[in-house]
Amino acid sequence: MTVRLNAANLHQLDPRVAVPRYDPRQLTTGIVHFGVGGFHRAHQAMYVEELLDAGHTDWGICGVGVLPGDARMRDVLKAQDHLYTLVTRAPDGTSGARVIGAVHEYLFAPDDPDAVVRKLAAPATRVVTLTITEGGYGVNDATGEFEANTSDLKRDLTPGATPRTVFGLITEGLRRRRDHDVPPFTVVSCDNIQGNGHVTRHALTAFARLKDPELGEWIARHVAFPSSMVDRITPVTTDQTRQAVEREFGVHDAWPVVAESFSQWALEDTFTLGRPPLERVGVQVVRDVEPYELMKLRLLNASHQAMGHLGLLAGYTFAHEVGQDSRFVPFLLGYMTEEATPTLRPVPGVDLAAYRHELIARFANPAIEDTLARLVVEGSERIPKFVLPVVRAQLATNGDIHRSALIVAAWSAYAAAVGEGRFPALVDPRAERVTRAALDDAERPGAFLDLHDVFGDLTHDARFRRAYLTARDTLHRDGPLGALTITAGRLEGEERTHP
Repeated sequence: MTVRLNAANLHQLDPRVAVPRYDPRQLTTGIVHFGVGGFHRAHQAMYVEELLDAGHTDWGICGVGVLPGDARMRDVLKAQDHLYTLVTRAPDGTSGARVIGAVHEYLFAPDDPDAVVRKLAAPATRVVTLTITEGGYGVNDATGEFEANTSDLKRDLTPGATPRTVFGLITEGLRRRRDHDVPPFTVVSCDNIQGNGHVTRHALTAFARLKDPELGEWIARHVAFPSSMVDRITPVTTDQTRQAVEREFGVHDAWPVVAESFSQWALEDTFTLGRPPLERVGVQVVRDVEPYELMKLRLLNASHQAMGHLGLLAGYTFAHEVGQDSRFVPFLLGYMTEEATPTLRPVPGVDLAAYRHELIARFANPAIEDTLARLVVEGSERIPKFVLPVVRAQLATNGDIHRSALIVAAWSAYAAAVGEGRFPALVDPRAERVTRAALDDAERPGAFLDLHDVFGDLTHDARFRRAYLTARDTLHRDGPLGALTITAGRLEGEERTHP
């Protein structure tokens, strides 16, 4: 029997599907979240769901969408009484399902921007969280400066403008709180950015200062921006996902989310106006998030960049195909062990060797069906944040960079293949420039590194350029699988003889 998901039908669901133990109608919004996608619904909302089940009903989530495509989330959640199904799948093949009600209301900002501002200004709202992608903060990776270079940001900065952007809405919400003597909420980024709390503080205060210098200074003095590290592999929901959830659990859900069973959240304990007791549901609330953050960015996220670009060039479609390939695994472990791990500090409570092997097992999980196409989205935002910091740190200590160089060379080769029509167009804010630079690389090897706003100081680093050119030549001569084997077996000491 198939049951359409809504509040009235919860009692009809298969007993294997867990349902909320609270009444969603009795929730109070304590958290406003921008960017209600698959990851948020599989991760942060899941942790909040466990808190609500435990009786902490003043921490309900109000989701906010600002992009035109977010209208669909508005419509689906409204039709399902703001309920959705979360299915988790473990590497051993077991799976579980639960209905999540934590996102108990949803506002589509283009419908009524002031409704969003009023929600932000409400005294009950104590935390604002973000999953707006790595490229959503307007910070130039090469210069570290905030750039209001989109039409919506520029419009939001004009006097008297009705806010349309995440930063515009948050800034106006904070203005109203200040003007009505309501203490400010805390802003928590849950995006994969090193020092995401610092980046968010820099971007939001820079925007606010451009809008109103006095308000910008007030935000800088009074608002907390804790850093966080979030981890759960969550592929995009497809029609096949919906059909699988309905077939396996009997739930007719227009937008379920499927994720791996593993989940981790490390959160800096710095809040302006109190916080939910997340440590009670498995969140690592710590004084210093950076060790956890760098571990995840430089091991998992950087490995995803290697898997995505090299895997697509090798003809694969899914991450688990790469994770199960005996030619990829030594390369990935070699990158993580020899290049990324030396750049990390000790991570409290984590055995990094065990973590690396656990990542390989997670990558190889066939039940997730995570596409490589998802992993290569916005490469010009992700490579500078995940891979290039490893290169810089290794250059500073004369460490190995051959594998990192191959990751960059594979990105260039993939972009060139896109330009030749062999793959769909890049999903990237710099798509045209990246594709053109990759095509130019064929005529002038090394031209790809001249993307200064991507590579910054590495554009002029002779050792990195040599390593890139070597990796590029190997990739073109021996193909992606041959390059993996050759690079994994190369004696890194050869490179160190060239100062």
